[in-house]
Amino acid sequence: MLTGMQIAIIGGDARQLEIIRKLTELDAKLLLVGFEQLDHAFTGAQKEKIGEADFSAVDALILPVSGTSMDGQVETIFSNEQVVLTEEILAKTPETCTIYSGITNGYLTGIIKKAKRRLVLLFERDDVAIYNSIPTVEGTIMMAIQHTDFTIHGSNVVVLGFGRTGMSVARTFHVLGAKVKTGARKSEHLARITEMGLIPFHLSEIEKEIRDADIVINTIPHQIVSASVISKMASHTLIIDLASKPGGTDFRYAEKRGIKAMLAPGLPGIVAPKTAGQILANVLSQLLQVDLQNRKGKAT
Repeated sequence: MLTGMQIAIIGGDARQLEIIRKLTELDAKLLLVGFEQLDHAFTGAQKEKIGEADFSAVDALILPVSGTSMDGQVETIFSNEQVVLTEEILAKTPETCTIYSGITNGYLTGIIKKAKRRLVLLFERDDVAIYNSIPTVEGTIMMAIQHTDFTIHGSNVVVLGFGRTGMSVARTFHVLGAKVKTGARKSEHLARITEMGLIPFHLSEIEKEIRDADIVINTIPHQIVSASVISKMASHTLIIDLASKPGGTDFRYAEKRGIKAMLAPGLPGIVAPKTAGQILANVLSQLLQVDLQNRKGKAT
């Protein structure tokens, strides 16, 4: 239980509703910022505008998966008000307040560091990333079906990257009957790709390996699908980029060549917001309960 814990939830999308629901069930006291247009009322939750909210007794502050923009804006679909997180706001929280976010950037990391608060990045956790790979794969399959005129079965699919998402994507497309090549750099990843019955290749060979690709799925968060790589692709190739913004594809050159390329970060929140929210809610509730126990331990 989270009885006695005060938590501020700032902005977000439908995933945050599952977090609110879970934390309410655990008896936390919630401060909701950026939820003025939310019709549903949660017992023990109070709605406030960011300029009027009292953060002085907040034990934890939960941001959306996207964190903030580089100018501090927090995305929210439940408010027309601009929600901006500043160093001044963080300074109003207790020194023991922990900030939870999916990802971060230079701005968010900077203001948290200046305020001397602790930052926990949920998407750096293996459990969150692995659970999230499930709706990500389903969304990728949906996009592949919607934007091609051929079946996945029998198609040539290239998956770039063999991290937690790349592994799930490669395995699933293989099970669906695609001929899957998977590019990686680490020797242990190439060995695992082989063990899984997929076709491995080193990313240094990408220009050669994508020549016959029908679908290219990128999971690497830096530009790997460059203009040079795209120039070697067949004109019908579909590129689905799952990496966080700005992705790992030269979208300008892809458009110039007439190759359809789509940036699709955050698929879990799009195709399965309830499940994606429950994943975050379960992990957050565990982390917060540990935090509460630690606070009680220090107090005794």
